[in-house]
Amino acid sequence: MASPTLALLLRLAPLVLLCLSPACAAGRVTVSVYYETLCPFCSAFVVNDLARIFNNGVSSIADLRLVPFGNGRVSADGSITCQHGEDECQLNAIEACVIRLWPNAEQHFPFIHCVEHLALTRKWDSWQSCFQETGLPSQPVIDCYNSGYGRQLEMQYAAETNALQPPHQFVPWVVVNGKPLGEDYMNFEAYICSVYDGKLPEVCKGKHLAIAQHTKASGGDKVCPVSKIIS
Repeated sequence: MASPTLALLLRLAPLVLLCLSPACAAGRVTVSVYYETLCPFCSAFVVNDLARIFNNGVSSIADLRLVPFGNGRVSADGSITCQHGEDECQLNAIEACVIRLWPNAEQHFPFIHCVEHLALTRKWDSWQSCFQETGLPSQPVIDCYNSGYGRQLEMQYAAETNALQPPHQFVPWVVVNGKPLGEDYMNFEAYICSVYDGKLPEVCKGKHLAIAQHTKASGGDKVCPVSKIIS
């Protein structure tokens, strides 16, 4: 009989999916979003901007990667401090578990969207209601978190986030095919459309012009800077 730890790891192992769609054949655009759960600008980006790509066709040409660690810090003793406190550390780990359990963005994004919508309205304590809203089973996620596996995932995300070149200066920090968008992160769809080499969704028409028309300060002050820890 497999040990409880082995059984948990097997249950958490990502699904290996064979991609046969035209979008995959052309090579999806990798979009990595480095964020933290209780940064209001991250929450707004997830709820108001990222959500849009699942309705307008852009998600069909993008490989969306959500990395919930953000501006957290790992101390020498291995402890994690989050910018917006312990609640954020918990929610970062919960979202990491959900992403790990359901690696397909079409599956995990509704849950992330639900939690971030609650964060926007300062009701994040009700995050468990997102299981009922999205239909995802709660027990595997609770097991992942309680076992400490969520924290292991956070340590992996911390290493990835801290290894970014150039280093991230704030969150949300959006990287499209290896190119950090900086303050122009809200214009991410235009960048996706501009680098995709296959048949573009209808919504992409004219999107390439948006990069030149929008200033790089379009994100402006809508960020949570690295240096500021909010207790």
